[in-house]
Amino acid sequence: MARVVVEVMPKPEILDPQGQAVAKALPRLGFTGIGEVRQGKRFELDVDDSVDDEALHRIAGEFLANTVIEEFTVRRVES
Repeated sequence: MARVVVEVMPKPEILDPQGQAVAKALPRLGFTGIGEVRQGKRFELDVDDSVDDEALHRIAGEFLANTVIEEFTVRRVES
């Protein structure tokens, strides 16, 4: 088994209201020096060795991310 991480983020040109809310709240909580905040999603999949990179990209692009407004990365990590 291998661990795969898929990270999904809004495309840079897409408004991120959740990220903006966090960015506005941080100074009120005493945290300074923080610029823009973007919020995304992280998926961790345990896959067997028969699952190739092409299949992983299809899973991410067709199921986990809305590719109209989001971009994604897929990477294998050591478990």
